Amino acid sequence: MNISTQQKSVWQRGTAFVRESLRDSDTDYTRGDIGRALGLLAIPMMLEMSMESVFAVVDIAFVSRLGTDAIAAVGITEALITVLYAVAVGLGMGVTAMVARRIGANEREAAARVTGQAIWIGAGLSLLIGITGAIYAADMLRLMGATAGVIETGTGFAAVLLGGSASIVYLFLLNAAFRGAGDASVALRSLWLANGLNIVLDPCLIFGLGPFPEMGVTGAAIATTIGRSIGVLYQLWYLFDGRGRLHFRLRNMAIAPKVMLRMLIISSGGIGQFLISTSSWIVIMRIVALYGSSAVAAYTIALRMFEFIWLPSWGLGNAAATLVGQNLGAERPERAEQSTWRAVRYNAIFMTTIGVLLVALAPVIAALFSNDAEVLRYGTNCLRILAIGIPMYAVGMIVTQALNGAGDTATPTAINFVSFWILQIPLAYWLATSLLHSPNGVFFAIVVSESLVTVLSVIVFRRGRWKRKLA
Repeated sequence: MNISTQQKSVWQRGTAFVRESLRDSDTDYTRGDIGRALGLLAIPMMLEMSMESVFAVVDIAFVSRLGTDAIAAVGITEALITVLYAVAVGLGMGVTAMVARRIGANEREAAARVTGQAIWIGAGLSLLIGITGAIYAADMLRLMGATAGVIETGTGFAAVLLGGSASIVYLFLLNAAFRGAGDASVALRSLWLANGLNIVLDPCLIFGLGPFPEMGVTGAAIATTIGRSIGVLYQLWYLFDGRGRLHFRLRNMAIAPKVMLRMLIISSGGIGQFLISTSSWIVIMRIVALYGSSAVAAYTIALRMFEFIWLPSWGLGNAAATLVGQNLGAERPERAEQSTWRAVRYNAIFMTTIGVLLVALAPVIAALFSNDAEVLRYGTNCLRILAIGIPMYAVGMIVTQALNGAGDTATPTAINFVSFWILQIPLAYWLATSLLHSPNGVFFAIVVSESLVTVLSVIVFRRGRWKRKLA
């Protein structure tokens, strides 16, 4: 066999494997080659998380043409809405852990019942946050230190995104159920649909193309909410159609207090760890805001670019979490641990490679979003400083998700408390205001605190108590 034939064979096997990972299947992830199982789950989950990052990047790419206040409005609103993400993702952790454990134990009716309870919990959460956010959007922006111009520009954007919180909540919760069941391709398809609509509607509603009204930055929020809502409708159609591993029926919507309570107990740790990290992010954004809208805009741009790394890596972590949960359900704890370390190795290679490119191309990347000299300077510094810690982030992301997949959400919560509230916030303020006198101090504090998360998570994971955790 000559070299070209070998290359063609490798390419054919690779593309066949990718196609298999994107199809609906009934693969047993508790048996067979770990690398294959991880790949089948990770490919759609990484693509899914990439799709989630596209929402923010597409919005900021179009909104950046409206000026610095518009960019800052998006950044501050995203900082606010991360509280909602924290609750939705935290609840999703409980859903994934419980569904995965029951699928691994071949209890599909029980897994569908867990999903039914998640739907009810999502309804209550959406009403609470949606009504509050729509009414008090301007007050929330003011509390975050937004200037008068940012408040005037961004109130509509914040009100629409927070008011339409149901689209965010259900996109996370239902995808968490599909991931736990091993139906990762369904979650991916829902985000493909949502993003496609967002990409089409964003320029139309922001700039008033064709028959659409010109709505400025508010149009970006409307486009995003419509796209996400259609994605949720697709999820519900697939779920109630009885396809996939969950075999969902209307009877699974019956309220089961014990199951709901168990989900809330497990999810409370997930919610806690994300509320700690995202509330820390809000404070961090507030510290950056001390240096004006240019610093906020630069930090916002840098975070959007990092989402292209973090979210796909988080998708690989989700794959590890599913394998951990299903293998614990099948009473295969050693296979669960092996799956985690395999995912760590893959993620370290992926993220470090991208990190090197970020350091080299930081000025070019920042220039894609703004031509303001101050924004470019802050943005370049932020990208390069945050890139220093990428190898540590790579390990921490996977190990933390593995603990969550086992149902041990309380331990990462404690780790986040120490790393973000006890260390990151005071360190960021001190470095930014007393030592370096610039937002660079905030960026260095992020690297230090995220590295501590990794060190503590690895220590806990090696002790192995998560293998005996109930879910």
